[in-house]
Amino acid sequence: MIELFNNHANIIIFLHVLSAIIWIGGMIAIRLAVHPTLQSIEEPKIKLGKTLMLVGKFFNIVLPFIVLILITALIMTATTAQSTAHDIKFIIWGIMTANFTWMYFKRQKAQKLFDEGKLPDAKATIVLIPKLLLPINIILGLIALWLGVELRGI
Repeated sequence: MIELFNNHANIIIFLHVLSAIIWIGGMIAIRLAVHPTLQSIEEPKIKLGKTLMLVGKFFNIVLPFIVLILITALIMTATTAQSTAHDIKFIIWGIMTANFTWMYFKRQKAQKLFDEGKLPDAKATIVLIPKLLLPINIILGLIALWLGVELRGI
C-alpha cells in the first residue's frame, strides 16, 4: 500500500476529497435548498412521494463515494504517520457512515410503507432524517473536512 500511495498520492487524495465534497455538499444542498422547497408542496402524498424519491436517488448517488472515502482513507492511514487527529477523523467518518446506514434503511422502510398506502407511518419513519440525522452528518462532515485540512498542513 505504501508503494500505491507513493506512486498515486495526488489521485488518492483527490478522490478522497472529491468524495467528501460530494457527500457533504449533497447533504447541505438537500437540507438547506431541496427540503424547504419540497415543503411547499401542499398535497401530502405527492410531497412524501417526492421526498422519498429524492432521498433514495441521493443515497444511491453518494453510496459509491462513501465507499471511496473508506478505501482512500485506509490507503492513506496505512501509509502515513498516525495522530490523535487521524483517529478522531476516522471515528467521525465511522459515525457518519453508521448514521447514513440508519437513514438508508429508514428510507427503505418508509418507501415500503408508502407503497402500501400507509402514509402516516411512512412519514413518521423518515421524520428524523431531515430534522436530526442529516444535520448531524453535515456537522460531523464539516469537522472531518477541517481535520483533513489540518492534517495535510495546508
